[in-house]
Amino acid sequence: MSIMDGGNQSLVSEFVLLGLAHSQNIQALLFMMFLMLYLLIVSGNIVIMVLITFDPHLHSPMYFLLANLSFVDMWLSSVTTPKMITDFFRENKTISFAGCMCQVFFAHCIAAGEMVLLVVMAYDRYVAICKPLHYFTIMNLKRCTGLVLTSWTIGIVHALSHLVVIVELPFCSPKEIDSFFCDMPLVIKLACMDSHNLDILMYADCGVVGVTCFILLLISYTYILITVHQSSKAGASKALSTCTAHITVVMIFFVPCIFIYVWPLNITWLDKFLAVFYSVFTPLLNPAIYTLRNKEMKNAMKRFINTYRDFQGKS
Repeated sequence: MSIMDGGNQSLVSEFVLLGLAHSQNIQALLFMMFLMLYLLIVSGNIVIMVLITFDPHLHSPMYFLLANLSFVDMWLSSVTTPKMITDFFRENKTISFAGCMCQVFFAHCIAAGEMVLLVVMAYDRYVAICKPLHYFTIMNLKRCTGLVLTSWTIGIVHALSHLVVIVELPFCSPKEIDSFFCDMPLVIKLACMDSHNLDILMYADCGVVGVTCFILLLISYTYILITVHQSSKAGASKALSTCTAHITVVMIFFVPCIFIYVWPLNITWLDKFLAVFYSVFTPLLNPAIYTLRNKEMKNAMKRFINTYRDFQGKS
């Protein structure tokens, strides 16, 4: 990697985000839309965490992992969405160097952690369906907690591997990022050096986490679907419904991430759409998919509403 002529090189204090649109009318429309979506994301995931925490019927390994997924989803969206929303009414959409590095770190930390967590959830379903008699012995609270901590550890290590490289890069003017947040591939493009080797390093790093998790998920759900196919219709129907929800979540999260960080298409408008999809729509769809397709969650919601009504009636 050779550093280019340092004429334009300077110490960077901030970057300029070009955002999603330039028209004031479109930005006003996007502001209202993403504000509503973000409020739904936060409230929806908080509701899931509250229900699972306080309803004894949901104190099982699957719901413990689901509560952790809701926590991760809420923060995945919070890394970029609030900044994007406030920027719609700002003429100068700038972000400090420190803020930019924080976005890079937390976006990759949380995304990688969620990938590993989805693998853990697939393993949980594998044990529940393929080894039902040993389920509560294998998926005890200690092991579930350890697996969740492992997902966070992998996420932190993955994010740090990016941060230690990008924070030392020399950047050149103009320091414009054609997106609504500091996305790793776009920040690398601003470096005053040949970024080809850096791109390969980033794709390899993301590929190790993303592709490995995706392959493990495919193997897990293949085993599960084969087992379900061989099972009785009564048990198979419930298991298939749960697995369908899990597979849907996996696809809507992994596909955008793979096309941004592992197999990039380098089409600006498509990259923006995919970034919005995995940072806004995935955290929004997850609670909807798990609650609308899950009988236990719907019953827990009814019990929570009835308890709240009874409390209000007594007061």
